[in-house]
Amino acid sequence: MADKYFNRREAEELLPTLAPWLMEARDEKQKVEAFRTELTQVASRIMVLGGTFPPLADLLKKKSEHDAAAEHLSELVERIQETGVLVKDLDVGLVDFPSLQEGEEIYLCWKLGEERVAFWHGVDEGFAGRKPLDDPPSGRSPQQGHRLQ
Repeated sequence: MADKYFNRREAEELLPTLAPWLMEARDEKQKVEAFRTELTQVASRIMVLGGTFPPLADLLKKKSEHDAAAEHLSELVERIQETGVLVKDLDVGLVDFPSLQEGEEIYLCWKLGEERVAFWHGVDEGFAGRKPLDDPPSGRSPQQGHRLQ
């Protein structure tokens, strides 16, 4: 069970805050991955060339930049999660908002570029199981219980 549950309105009110954080986190993740790739390539070259010495100052600078980007990424993800939102995929800016529908825990699903929170899925379904918010959970007709706001 989640610590916080969102209705559609509450989730959408958070989008103007979340979107810039997600874009920044996505950019930082790309930086971290680029630094890791570069450092791995340097390590491979050292091994292939029999232990040649790379420019140590450059390596230390890259390592420092990597560590700073990784720390900033961690802080951004933590900031997002402190709102109660679950980060699912930084590459596409995908997040889930825990919600309740007729007493059942579900996720309201949103990704960067979407104008509003328009989809939901079950806790065990993930992105591939996204359904329009106007569709009721399986086995229930729209007349049974309340719908998400």
